[in-house]
Amino acid sequence: MFIVYQLITSFIILFSPIIILIRIFKKKEDKIRFKEKFCFFSKKRNQGKLIWFHGSSVGEIMSVLPIINEYEKNNSIKRILITSSTLSSSKILEKLKFKKVIHQFYPIDHIYFSKKFLNYWKPSVAIFLESEIWPSMFTNLKKNNIPLILLNARITKKTFLRWLKIQKFSKSIFNLISIAYPQNNETKLYLKKLNVNKIQGIGNIKYIENNKAQNKKVDKNLNKLFKNLKTCVAASTHNPEEVFAGEAHLLLKKKYKNFITIIIPRHVHRANEISEQLKTLNLKIAKHSSKNKNLNDVDIYIVDTFGESKKFYKIATTVFLGGSIINHGGQNPIEPARFGAKILHGPNIGNFKEVYKYLKNLKITKKITTPIELANSNIFKKDMKKVGKINYQGKIILKKTIKELNKLINNEL
Repeated sequence: MFIVYQLITSFIILFSPIIILIRIFKKKEDKIRFKEKFCFFSKKRNQGKLIWFHGSSVGEIMSVLPIINEYEKNNSIKRILITSSTLSSSKILEKLKFKKVIHQFYPIDHIYFSKKFLNYWKPSVAIFLESEIWPSMFTNLKKNNIPLILLNARITKKTFLRWLKIQKFSKSIFNLISIAYPQNNETKLYLKKLNVNKIQGIGNIKYIENNKAQNKKVDKNLNKLFKNLKTCVAASTHNPEEVFAGEAHLLLKKKYKNFITIIIPRHVHRANEISEQLKTLNLKIAKHSSKNKNLNDVDIYIVDTFGESKKFYKIATTVFLGGSIINHGGQNPIEPARFGAKILHGPNIGNFKEVYKYLKNLKITKKITTPIELANSNIFKKDMKKVGKINYQGKIILKKTIKELNKLINNEL
């Protein structure tokens, strides 16, 4: 099966120039740095111990930043390599001023590229986040005796059933993981069945407060722009959830003349498409990139730039999280909850069941299924009393995580 996997990857490589060009045209790929995916490295590897974190996209990278903050202070660690696959994640890291961090795009998972990558960077340990399982890289990590950790591991039932279709191959790959730290009990069960030898629970690292990226001050310009407006933020939305939010907006507008809906789509390149869809509801649209100074006649404000979610969570009293009306498994609610917002979500939150259960017990979240319910569930006052409980949980998890990672880094595991 491994040979078949290599043949499929080789086939993809043959067509990669076309794929890359299409992605560049769609603004999903860096037109210069895409070469890193073929192991044409844009940064030098300096002397000293290097630890490597890999996360697919923005969510994974943001979750690991508090841990990276700790290793920025560790004098024995000279460099921290972060790899990711998406353009949006690279743009987020560009905004953060780390001293030790190098960012590169993750290489194509072929045995040749993964070998070349490891020979160049020579990490002391490889820390993969959540659901990032790459057979070629895992195989070469094992050959090079580099410890492999799966941190904040997350496997859904749907993903688990896919792995079971190629059970023998799957078990051989998962067996290469030195230790896995699952973020929930469901994942722990699946990891055992997939032949991971060492599993330990330390909690979900997304509870950890991200002080590096979390400037708690409200953006002055944003505060001024929305000061006299009542708002609802619809975040991480997918098609057709923007129209769902738009229909709720029409209902709320009847009650509150100074009401505006802020939409932060999961994929910001969809901004024009969303704008056209909402115009069919006769809604007036403004885009964040247009830098409007007056929103008195605006119904929907579309955030069409990367890495802006936190700015809007700071001013939000109610946040509707997308990926939950459609069958996408939902989005992690911890980040907006940390800013005291009421969290509304659809019925499809299977990817974050335990997090939603925890926040429901704190009376932070509420399930809605229709635009009417969304409209009727809006509140216009933050609740900061419960935020302290989330942050306390995060401090405990951070302490446990650093302790465990240090065992690997210092070859004590």
